[in-house]
Amino acid sequence: MPNYDIRYLAEDGSVKAKIATECANDMQAKVLAHAMKTAGSKRIEVWDGPTLVYERPERCQHAG
Repeated sequence: MPNYDIRYLAEDGSVKAKIATECANDMQAKVLAHAMKTAGSKRIEVWDGPTLVYERPERCQHAG
C-alpha cells in the first residue's frame, strides 16, 4: 500500500496540519484529504513520496 502525506496549508503557504497515511491508491488519498480538511486551510496537497499527486486549488502554470 502506498504511503501518502496530506498537507493542509494556510494562505501564506505555511503548513497548518499534516497527515501521514496509507491508502490503496491516489483516489482514496484524495477523498481522505477532503474528508479530514482542517478549518481555515486554504490549500490541500497530497504527496506520494516526492511526487505531488493532487492539489486544490490547482496552481496556474503558464507556459512561456
